[in-house]
Amino acid sequence: MRVAVAADHAGYRLKTVVAAHLADTGHEVLDMGTDSEESVDYPPFCAAAGRAVVDGLADFGVVIGGSGQGEQIAANKVNGVRAALCHDEWMARMARQHNNANVVAFGARVVADARALLILDLFLETEFEGGRHQARIDQLAAIEQQECEKKGAPPA
Repeated sequence: MRVAVAADHAGYRLKTVVAAHLADTGHEVLDMGTDSEESVDYPPFCAAAGRAVVDGLADFGVVIGGSGQGEQIAANKVNGVRAALCHDEWMARMARQHNNANVVAFGARVVADARALLILDLFLETEFEGGRHQARIDQLAAIEQQECEKKGAPPA
């Protein structure tokens, strides 16, 4: 599986842990930055991870910051991304089963490394249930389409 990872300075250390874990478990890692703990703005990095997923370069994305909240929001600005902030296993399971989330967000100041890896593994292993949930995913895509048309942007 190909996984795009991105972080700001607050999430950089956990990003290195996540990337190593992914590589050690046989996944291909696309590192979208940042490359140090030097202060940076997270939106471009998280958008890059989201775009990698939407463009088919990655199967899933991981975005990491101090709380993970801004990173989730930034990734979700990319049409087609369904990023979920997951600080426990139940949230990761629901994000995949019910929302077909394709990007997971972590707060490095909220979740310990070992817990983040458990959550990540569960997120990657959990299948989307489809069924009644697919109608909701279709509605989300319709909202994205409407927003693109409203702003005169080309449809996704």
